[in-house]
Amino acid sequence: MSKRDYYEILEIERNASEAEIKKAYRKMALRYHPDKNPDDKSAEEKFKEAAEAYEVLSNPDKKARYDRYGHAGVGGAAGGGFGGGGMSMDDIFSQFGDIFGGAFGGFGGSRGQRRRVNKGSNLRVKVKLNLREIANGVEKKIKVNKYVSCKHCEGTGADNGSSYATCSTCNGSGHITQVTNTFLGQMQTSSTCPSCGGEGRIITKKCNHCQGNGVIRDEEIISLNIPAGVAEGMQLSLSGKGNAGARGGIPGDLIVLVEEEKHPELERDGNNLIHNLFISFPQAALGAQVEVPTIDGKARMKITPGTQSGKVLRLKGKGLPSVNSYGTGDLLVNINVWTPKNLSKEETQILEKLENAENFQPNPTASEKSYFDKMKDFFN
Repeated sequence: MSKRDYYEILEIERNASEAEIKKAYRKMALRYHPDKNPDDKSAEEKFKEAAEAYEVLSNPDKKARYDRYGHAGVGGAAGGGFGGGGMSMDDIFSQFGDIFGGAFGGFGGSRGQRRRVNKGSNLRVKVKLNLREIANGVEKKIKVNKYVSCKHCEGTGADNGSSYATCSTCNGSGHITQVTNTFLGQMQTSSTCPSCGGEGRIITKKCNHCQGNGVIRDEEIISLNIPAGVAEGMQLSLSGKGNAGARGGIPGDLIVLVEEEKHPELERDGNNLIHNLFISFPQAALGAQVEVPTIDGKARMKITPGTQSGKVLRLKGKGLPSVNSYGTGDLLVNINVWTPKNLSKEETQILEKLENAENFQPNPTASEKSYFDKMKDFFN
């Protein structure tokens, strides 16, 4: 939904503590709460926007990914449903209602007493990407085995024609209160109702297909829009695509772990790519036109006469894009002069004649020595 900076939305600094994040969200949500701003679409959008920001920043894992990769890390810029933008008003009330205490009659006012809402568990999958897919971004369709809403009862857990009845144990509150006498006086404790599991209601007749759970095991084809520039080990979150929640509950998230397929000729170093190019001694001495691999195919490169082994040539913009759109890396070509291992008698005689020639004696300049020392440190 939102692509504004989450810290900006909650009006906090990036080093805000957990308590400060919670306090800031409560302030924003109270300001734009639907009960306080009836029929105000703008306030409702700001209310959802604040919930989306809090959903990410209050979760240490999601916050760490957001701080490192921005919206792409939690899917806000990935399209196709990544991130918290798919949260409905009911999702917000069920997940974050307890942050308000008694405000608006227990957070929701006219929505009635808040009962426990089941939440499905998160799922984790791995997706392998090659360098071309990482460079351009890609849509992947994956088959996920998970719990989905039962079609026969539409996720309610109740058989056709059946209905829910108020739980007689807790009278629909979802919890029971017990009073015990201690030497300090009476103590009151509240716990989840054992009869209805905190839902405040029970099914009069359970669905035979899901045994009243509202979910069954099945496969789902999920479309993933992977942004360009992702890296090995990066996690993306697909909101609401995890296991379905029991009896109409909130679905969990699908966590996508990125794996990079190894390229046969290119090695990744951040947003730069490295290629080790081997050239012959005549090519190094006389100069040559060579081809080097890139993500999209081949590129021609000029080797100047007298090129030394260890020199690094740069093809600007031929690397990988930043996931935060901060530019594109380069292709670094590391020159290696190949020394022949098996020489014929004629080749040996030719080299022996050149062995003591003046131009064949090593004589690096001070700048060349400095350059090669830097390159050695760079690749080590």
